[in-house]
Amino acid sequence: MVAREVDFPPVWLAGFAAAGLLVGRAVPVSSVVTHSTGGILVVVGLFMLACSFAQLLLARTSVMPGRVPRALVTGGIFRFSRNPGYLGQVLMLAGLYLYWSAAIALPLVVLFVAILQKRFIRPEEDQLLQRFGPECAVYKTKTRRWV
Repeated sequence: MVAREVDFPPVWLAGFAAAGLLVGRAVPVSSVVTHSTGGILVVVGLFMLACSFAQLLLARTSVMPGRVPRALVTGGIFRFSRNPGYLGQVLMLAGLYLYWSAAIALPLVVLFVAILQKRFIRPEEDQLLQRFGPECAVYKTKTRRWV
């Protein structure tokens, strides 16, 4: 059961953030632009994550991966991305790397995205499609997975 609790997006985010911090300390690459851009990305990512959580909670559906969804949320921030919470985490990670002078670690963001898609997004999309059928299929054709 512990392995299931550890396999959670924020845990992956923390692990990738720690790796980037170590890379930034070992091989710092910084400028005023990367520092300020990183800060902006972190703030935007946090905002997206908070908005997506708020909307899911207002719809009285789970914010936890793997739980049975009670509602298909398609409005608000979910009009622009089917995964605004995950997108927020990706922006936060990229922002942290830039803010911490770890621009050299940015390729790790691509690996983070791949893990999110395989372990969380695709299974969640399958679950939503099974539960909400045609309504979910229409939503998937109108709204992109990321942006």
